Amino acid sequence: MTILLLPVAVPVLGAAAYTVAGWRRSTAWVSAFCASVMLVAAVVVAAEIARGGPRTAAGGLLRADALSAFMLIVIGAVAVLATAATPAYLRAEISAGRATARTATRHSVLVQLFLTAMALAVTAANLGVVWVAIEATTIVTAFLVGQRRSRAAVEAAWKYVVICSAGIALALLGTIVLNFAAAQAPGAPGLDLAALAVQAPGLDPGVTRIGTVLLILGFGAKAGLAPLHAWLPDAHSQAPAPVSALMSGVLLSVAFYAILRVKVIADGALGPVFARTLLAAMALASLLLAATLLLGQQDYKRMLAYSSIEHLALVAFGAAIGGSTALTAVLLHVLGHGLAKAVLFLGAGRVLQVTGTSRIDGVRGLSSRQPMLAGCLGAGVFALIGLPPFSLFASELGIARAGFAAGLGWVTAAVLVLVLVIAAAMTGHSSRMLLGSAPAGHLGEEREAPRLPAPAAVALVGGLLACALLGLTAGPLSSVLSQATQTLAGPR
Repeated sequence: MTILLLPVAVPVLGAAAYTVAGWRRSTAWVSAFCASVMLVAAVVVAAEIARGGPRTAAGGLLRADALSAFMLIVIGAVAVLATAATPAYLRAEISAGRATARTATRHSVLVQLFLTAMALAVTAANLGVVWVAIEATTIVTAFLVGQRRSRAAVEAAWKYVVICSAGIALALLGTIVLNFAAAQAPGAPGLDLAALAVQAPGLDPGVTRIGTVLLILGFGAKAGLAPLHAWLPDAHSQAPAPVSALMSGVLLSVAFYAILRVKVIADGALGPVFARTLLAAMALASLLLAATLLLGQQDYKRMLAYSSIEHLALVAFGAAIGGSTALTAVLLHVLGHGLAKAVLFLGAGRVLQVTGTSRIDGVRGLSSRQPMLAGCLGAGVFALIGLPPFSLFASELGIARAGFAAGLGWVTAAVLVLVLVIAAAMTGHSSRMLLGSAPAGHLGEEREAPRLPAPAAVALVGGLLACALLGLTAGPLSSVLSQATQTLAGPR
């Protein structure tokens, strides 16, 4: 299926274009064009799979089922938002002397390679290739995190590399262990994900248990889940705003996609209790951590980063519950969170350019001087804390209902209490930024600041509208969501 090659190949061509021509006015929108092609290709792939089942390409190296197609849609949608706002962001950075045309070129090349690696991760037929692709995202994004070359940015980049490399090393060891279990199983499925899911009952339980723990902990590090979460607040707060949008809105979900694939295999080999217990424990630890650190948070980009830990914890809890209701809510949450978090990180990047500070107490009265920007940020926070009509309300409600129905009442209640604490902290911090009067030191600067550029405004408003529409109806996504949920339920 040739169309399946496009999400992987098109960003490579975009990276080549920037390498040859550089970043300039005539090439500034190449990145957004490539992201749009990725999204359209993902929609076509999803439609083809809905009609005729999974598709393969590149001699079987790539394989897409409904879950892969859904993840491609998530990648494409968030990438369109991030890349549409990128030209204005880079121009502002260059005008302020914080970047050059060469920096913008390097940024654009790396972003395209980042998109390629994520697309490969969700379409790879082999668990080993999934591991390689996710490791490639670490290498590429490390340079993006340290793009500003400040002390804090370089420190964040190194912290990101060290912790994620430790996690990905655990995942590699888990992959080797699982391959050993597969070699002893009937049919010798190797690391082929579809074959492993089918042959899972024949895997050695003891060996598979060890491999599952290593894989979930390893990929969980890249998803920002406790205990290997410490890289996330630093990396997301120091990365350029469009990169933070991609890392929080997509990369974390791509890493959790790998966990979902491993869970299907583990459930078939060990039953649902083992993976459920591990994921529920990681989810509770991550939520407790996010709630504790958000209460006294003083940096709005780090606030959004800790919120990412919260939402991936909710995704982990939904996956732990299992069942069609929870798994459908998990997938809906992945897309809704990606859209909302992309809007907020892009908006936060603009606030940083306007005010020159990332401290919450350094931003006041934004609504009176930047009404469009403030409105988008306020709506984005409403979406993130799960208010209707945004899709996160529906997905969180679905996860909670499924948790109580599955007999996990006390765990679900604890999750809801922590979510309410986080929502209160987010609301309090955000209201102080958006309302009130500006600090004297920033008053004149904010009055003279240019308004939100039109492309960035379109990206922010478009992301919010998509998130709200998704909360009202899944529409054309209903079929792919249903089939993806069946994939996660495992072969019968």
